[in-house]
Amino acid sequence: MTDHELIWRIAGGSGDGIASTSQNFAKALMRAGLHVFTHRHYPSRIRGGHTYTEVRVSADPVKSRGDGYNFLLALGDSFARNPSEGAYYGNEEIKPLSENLDELNEGGVIVYDSGLLDASEIEDFDERVEENNWHVYDIDLRTIAREHGREVMRNTAGVAVTCAIADIEPDVIKSLMSDAMPDKILEPNLTVFDDAYEMVQEEYDVEAPDVSAPTGEHDEEQVLLSGSDAIAYGAIDEGCRFIAGYPMTPWTEVFTIMTQNLPELGGISEQVEDEIAAAALAIGASHAGVKAMSGSSGGGFSLMSEPLGLAEITETPLVLVEAMRAGPSTGMPTKPEQSDLEHVLYTSQGDSHRIVFAPGTAAEAYYQTRKAFQIAYEYQIPSIVLYDQKLGGELSNVPASVFDEEPNADLGSVLTEAELEDAPHDDSGKYQRFQHDTENGVSPRSLPGQKGGRYLATGNEHMPAGHISESPENRVAQMNRRMQKVDNIRAELDADGEFNTVHGDEDADLGLITFGSQQGTVEEAADVLNEKGHSVKVLGVSEMMPFPKQQVADFLDSVDEALVVEMTASAQFRGLISKELGGYGDQMSSLLKYNGNPFEPADIVEGFETALLEGEELPDNRTKFVPKVGE
Repeated sequence: MTDHELIWRIAGGSGDGIASTSQNFAKALMRAGLHVFTHRHYPSRIRGGHTYTEVRVSADPVKSRGDGYNFLLALGDSFARNPSEGAYYGNEEIKPLSENLDELNEGGVIVYDSGLLDASEIEDFDERVEENNWHVYDIDLRTIAREHGREVMRNTAGVAVTCAIADIEPDVIKSLMSDAMPDKILEPNLTVFDDAYEMVQEEYDVEAPDVSAPTGEHDEEQVLLSGSDAIAYGAIDEGCRFIAGYPMTPWTEVFTIMTQNLPELGGISEQVEDEIAAAALAIGASHAGVKAMSGSSGGGFSLMSEPLGLAEITETPLVLVEAMRAGPSTGMPTKPEQSDLEHVLYTSQGDSHRIVFAPGTAAEAYYQTRKAFQIAYEYQIPSIVLYDQKLGGELSNVPASVFDEEPNADLGSVLTEAELEDAPHDDSGKYQRFQHDTENGVSPRSLPGQKGGRYLATGNEHMPAGHISESPENRVAQMNRRMQKVDNIRAELDADGEFNTVHGDEDADLGLITFGSQQGTVEEAADVLNEKGHSVKVLGVSEMMPFPKQQVADFLDSVDEALVVEMTASAQFRGLISKELGGYGDQMSSLLKYNGNPFEPADIVEGFETALLEGEELPDNRTKFVPKVGE
């Protein structure tokens, strides 16, 4: 997948500025007319360690990280705690070079900071370089940076070396530096950049490697953002003005973005003592008449189970976001996985009812977050946006027009005081907030302080005015009405037809099904398979609850076999399909990945051809194939 594109990996230690440098590099190339997609890898340890970010750039749209990469900038870990090979985590200083060789494609480029790294410490380095025809540049970036400023500027020197070797116009980068840096540090950084760029041009053969950045042009204005950005902006544009939360990787990014923006919009952000309090505060704010949200990752979301049930039975609108990571328990908190699916669908008490979206792209994250608010406040039901560290942290260019939709502050099914005058009340004057018989399951709510809007809100089952009731007739009436909402929401989503994506030849014989962040990767894999002569199409499902039974059944009916691709060890998504449709077990196989790294397109191509079509075992432990029922 690396022909005619640059996939650049910058590696260093936590604290070496890897994330900010890669983000600026990606933004600069996007501004130059290219399509970009980033992938970030960082350690879970508080003490830090080896981290890298890939930036994939192409003249054509890209939807995924690539297959391997072709340019390594290894800065070394300047914060390495223990350079000894006998340490628990090995020689951490050398890891940005030694641990990034396995995925470097043949003919690729290695630039490493010889002011910090010594390649001779890697036992088979020279042999691997010769075997893979790698082009190696050992450049003392540390000294260049120190001569003109501070050591941290070796990142700038490394980017300049990249430009010289990969034939990137220097002004593309320097223009962004001028926009992003204050004058105090801009001038020394520009000097470092020019010195490193000119040195490489004069002293090294930059014509040798066949690795260069393409050129391109966008048809419309683009913005660079992550799924976390998109979720936060979608919430803001849909009128959310309250958020409560507690930090937990990787949900913290959404919480931080909201916290940075809400005060300027007259909103409130509250960091509280735990996730129970966070969800409870959001319920209280929503009850009072404010669009509100909260969220967490797996462990914190577990604590939200009790308030989630409270929101369901009191019919209080609520939007939660859940950022999946590799569990159980703390697991691998900075690595992507999709194994919170069943947890999010079913946690709570009793026969729960909620809406769950799992967006597959940054644009979908924006749209579906807005839709989550619309449904929550119209139907008085919890809505959950389910994503993972991959979607939340990866950056991609998105057309600015995606965000042109008008803001919406509508609170949904709320009565005015004039409407409350004609609404049913009991003998004590309380508004019958939870009426049995409604057109779509929704009994309109009143807000605290409204004349004629007084009622009781309780976590117990209740009669129309809110008083506790254990009457069998009342229980059945209230449960049927609440569950009726889900049926009506399903009908509304079917009518919209917006949130599940079909890609590829509509007459294909073979199918790929996935959900959430793997969507773009699966689509790229399908394109490769079709180019190789297979007949393949993709269904990317975003509507987890209520499940789009008819659309998924139609897709499965249209193909002979389907491979379900997901980042779980127990095939949770395939299990959901079987549960909801009650069959198709003899038609679906699974391709699973749960080693802490997301799929690459080549993983799926290999799994599809080797395991599904040829019936052979996959060659290593990157992915796992689970055959059809009965095989």
